[in-house]
Amino acid sequence: MPRPVLILFAHPSFEKSRVHRQLTRAVRELPDVTLHDLYEAYPDHDIDVKREQTLLVAHEVVVFQHPFYWYSVPPLLKQWMDLVLEHGWAYGSQGDALRGKTRQVAMTAGGREMAYGPDGFNRLTFREFLAPVEATARLCGMTFNEPWVVAGTHAMTPAAITQAADGYAALIRRLGAP
Repeated sequence: MPRPVLILFAHPSFEKSRVHRQLTRAVRELPDVTLHDLYEAYPDHDIDVKREQTLLVAHEVVVFQHPFYWYSVPPLLKQWMDLVLEHGWAYGSQGDALRGKTRQVAMTAGGREMAYGPDGFNRLTFREFLAPVEATARLCGMTFNEPWVVAGTHAMTPAAITQAADGYAALIRRLGAP
């Protein structure tokens, strides 16, 4: 039986993104995948916590898809985490709603991959920058997978974007496989 996948997509300026347009197109019609655009659902940033919690309960895999936004997640996704992952529901002595689920980050970065690491311009790896996201997943009892990153998006050719979208679709299919 397939594992249902929830993609929480957060891009504050989606209309300008060549890469995320292709990534979302590649997974939109996959079976057992729910693509949930947070900026489309909450243009006023008034998050419906119960609706979001219901979506989380209904899926085994939760993917955060977003651009690497100032070394973190976009603001609406951070707000989503602050509000939806409530003590007593997502974590704490009574909070086990997400225990055993899988968390995956799928993100893009304008800078090239070589800029991220001890010898790179940014000095830290993508995973190191995502330490708060990983710690939150672990606090909620979730398995945190290695982030899937498309780096160097500013210089990507259309063919490279298509290749990345195909790779993303393959990743989502693997995550949803029984």
